[in-house]
Amino acid sequence: MALIDDVKDELVSYTSDSEAVVRAQASAMIRFAGGLHIVKRHIVIEAQFAEQSVAEWLSNTIENVYHHDTELLQVHHQSPLGDLTRFSVRVMQQGGPLALETGLLTNKKQPVLGLPHGLLTGEVEIAKAAWRGAFLAHGELSDPGRASMLEIICPGYQSAIDMVKLAKLLDVNAQIRNYRNSQRVNIRDAADIERMLLLMGARRTSRDWSGKRQDGLHRGKANRLANFDDANMRRSAKAAVEAIAKVKHAFEVLGDDIPENLRSAGQVRLDHPDATLEELGRLSNPPISKDAVAGRIRRLFQLSDRVEAQRAEQQSE
Repeated sequence: MALIDDVKDELVSYTSDSEAVVRAQASAMIRFAGGLHIVKRHIVIEAQFAEQSVAEWLSNTIENVYHHDTELLQVHHQSPLGDLTRFSVRVMQQGGPLALETGLLTNKKQPVLGLPHGLLTGEVEIAKAAWRGAFLAHGELSDPGRASMLEIICPGYQSAIDMVKLAKLLDVNAQIRNYRNSQRVNIRDAADIERMLLLMGARRTSRDWSGKRQDGLHRGKANRLANFDDANMRRSAKAAVEAIAKVKHAFEVLGDDIPENLRSAGQVRLDHPDATLEELGRLSNPPISKDAVAGRIRRLFQLSDRVEAQRAEQQSE
């Protein structure tokens, strides 16, 4: 089961003893999953969901709390990804009264552009319910291994502004993002995502998401360290091969005319091709520091280059 399915299953199972909270969640679900339509001069409410359990929750709530009849239908859509099945909750005859009760219409029967006024009371539990309903309708949550994001697709810019205000009330930082002609409200900070999941009522998902995310961060760090170590080993091996070749070349150029301390440093390099400079220092007789080893080998190369250059100059004359 995908992570988004887990969190929505948990949220749709959330229960509250407060009818105001239940109504707030239902209002948000209708607002973000569909809205109002005019059919033969009658107001029809229709909300579509990807998950059957979410549609069933709204249908049951409308019937048991608002006392209006609903139709629960399967709707099929063609998309570039193939045939998609959606679950539609439809209120035909009593759509107008339900629109007034949920705040989708004003008392003057004008459509509300943003969130229904009842969701903007400043009450924390109502704000939680609004976010829960909006997420159930049109929410997304990134997998723990990807960049952190909790996002809700909004029906309009004003509703996005209202969602940001509610997030601020809950002490969560949310921002509006325009994407493909739609407005989305997203939360990027991992700590804020965990907090919002908890506030909406998805405690188990918040714990699992946080744990998997930390595991992913640890694995990523381990992989980066392993790659870093591999790169260092490759560079060290390449440098050792090049140094050995240059030592051999210096011995050929200088022959017997090499100061003993430089010859000793070059020879210990040839005898121990995989050793580090520090190990070469310990293997020297008498032992010396790694800086001394590096300095002597460097002077060996410089002496070889100077002698080779002098011989080339003499030959050119």
